[in-house]
Amino acid sequence: MTAGIDPQATPSGTGCKECEDGGGWWVHLRRCAQCGHVGCCDSSPAQHATAHYEASGHPVVQSFEPGEDWFWDYSRSEGVSGPRLADPQSRPDDQTVPGPAERVPDDWRDHVH
Repeated sequence: MTAGIDPQATPSGTGCKECEDGGGWWVHLRRCAQCGHVGCCDSSPAQHATAHYEASGHPVVQSFEPGEDWFWDYSRSEGVSGPRLADPQSRPDDQTVPGPAERVPDDWRDHVH
C-alpha cells in the first residue's frame, strides 16, 4: 500500500459526512484515500476534508467529483499519483453542485472560500 492510500477503503457515503450529519452543504467533495471518509472541499463553508486530514493525519485525498481522478497530498501540498480506489468513484451524477440542493442557501456564493 502506498503511504496514505488504501485502494480497498470504500467511501463513507455520497456526500460530506459531517455536513450530512449536521445539516450543512458543500461545493465539491473529496475522498480520503486512506479510510474513505468523504468531506467537503476548501471552497465549501466548513472545509471538512481538510479538517479530516488535520484530525486523522491521513494525508491524501482524491476528488469525489464525476469525471475527476486527481489526488492531493496535504502533507506535501502537491498533487500526487495514486491507484484506482474502491467503487464508487464519485458522488452520483445527478447530485447537485453545490449540494444537496435543498440545503444550499440562495446566497451560497457569499459563503464560499
